[in-house]
Amino acid sequence: MKIEERTTGHRPPQQRTTGRRGDLIAAAAGVLLVTAAVLIGRAIQDAHGTLVAHWPPLLASWYPHTGPGTPAAVVVAAAVVAYGPGLADRLPWRGLLATAWAASLVWILSLAMIDGWGRGIAERLTTKHEYLQVIGRFGDIGAALHGFTGHILSGRPDNWPAHVAGHPPGATLTFVLLDRIGLGGGGWAGVWCIVLGGSAVVAALIAVRALADERLARGAAPFLVLAPMAVWTGASADGYFAAVAAWSVALLALAATRRPHSPRPAAAAALGSGLLYGLTCYLSYGLTLIALLLLTVLLLARTARPVPLFLLGALVVPVAFTLAGFNWWEGYRLLVERYYQGAGGIRPYSYWVWANLAATTVSAGLATVAGLRRAAAGAPGSVRALRTGTTSARHRLILLTLAALLALLVADLSGMSKAETERIWQPFVLWLLPAAALLPPDNRRGWLIAQAVVAQLVNHLLWTGW
Repeated sequence: MKIEERTTGHRPPQQRTTGRRGDLIAAAAGVLLVTAAVLIGRAIQDAHGTLVAHWPPLLASWYPHTGPGTPAAVVVAAAVVAYGPGLADRLPWRGLLATAWAASLVWILSLAMIDGWGRGIAERLTTKHEYLQVIGRFGDIGAALHGFTGHILSGRPDNWPAHVAGHPPGATLTFVLLDRIGLGGGGWAGVWCIVLGGSAVVAALIAVRALADERLARGAAPFLVLAPMAVWTGASADGYFAAVAAWSVALLALAATRRPHSPRPAAAAALGSGLLYGLTCYLSYGLTLIALLLLTVLLLARTARPVPLFLLGALVVPVAFTLAGFNWWEGYRLLVERYYQGAGGIRPYSYWVWANLAATTVSAGLATVAGLRRAAAGAPGSVRALRTGTTSARHRLILLTLAALLALLVADLSGMSKAETERIWQPFVLWLLPAAALLPPDNRRGWLIAQAVVAQLVNHLLWTGW
């Protein structure tokens, strides 16, 4: 173990106090950002109605309520706060992965059930904007894919609902295929998104362990489980998208860090990572930005060995959809036009370019904000260490989380994510959460409480959109 890693927990008391004060200042800044976004957003919406959001910066309405999931959500949060850090330290690695997935599922489900089975899960993907509305139009899948782009624009006959038009057909085709195998309807669709969405926690733990070390992965585990973004994972297709993207990153991390004497698992992981990245690009146009995380994985591992097999796997889904008649580039061009035909054309960029970050603060939580403050402080040293090949586990975790933040900022500046980012940016927010492992171990329960409180307040005080 490097001297730097041995000594990080033994700083002078004054330095530790200063670091913790900085964490609290960062969290307070996050609260102020959200408060400003709410107050300024309300003023703009009341005066002009151009934000197209009832409770900016979130797509939500004021709706204080409790529900069947309320007791469970409180119990799960209390259990993770009380026992999560200890279990994360003591459980065998595979046991930790299974426990983290199970706990994540229970947390997501309990939050969703605050709104009840129908409104919270089964009806989420059946509204007029959602994928299940068009299942009947995919009787001939080949014909539907071939003519998909012809229904993207609002003025076209039988134009697709907002979410169908806003994504490549891989998203809709997922629910069509579920319907074909007998798992039709909103209930099964919601369960699919929740179960897959919960597995993203496992993918993130595997990647952090491979790229940084097991100690930091264990430190991140409770924060990954108790993430406020779980409010939007259950039940939205973006939770499913986040899982597919996360497993692409995790498999590439395994392939890139696998020792040369085990080429077969490394080859399978590289191929699988590419296959999932190709699928990711056909689930959501914006998730091509996951490439920044994948590139960071290779840089941290200091290898290009998995690239050929990764690229081979990444071609499978694009080739299949192209042969079926769907043109990804044409679909994206028409989506941009459709975006500005609707709310995207009137939502002011000058507000959303910073209010999106307030929404991200809510979905990531204040512990993540404090962790990112530490990551930003350590960024210069981490970059220098990367250049010289002397990175510690802490350096590598910092660079991984900052790569996710960079991808998120690129998405923000693009202007194609004006609002609804608390849901849309789940695949990026997932990789911000491990930054909380940089916080002092003896403070983690307090930060976990902060995470749980944010999620509980959002789901009990607001009716979240989509």
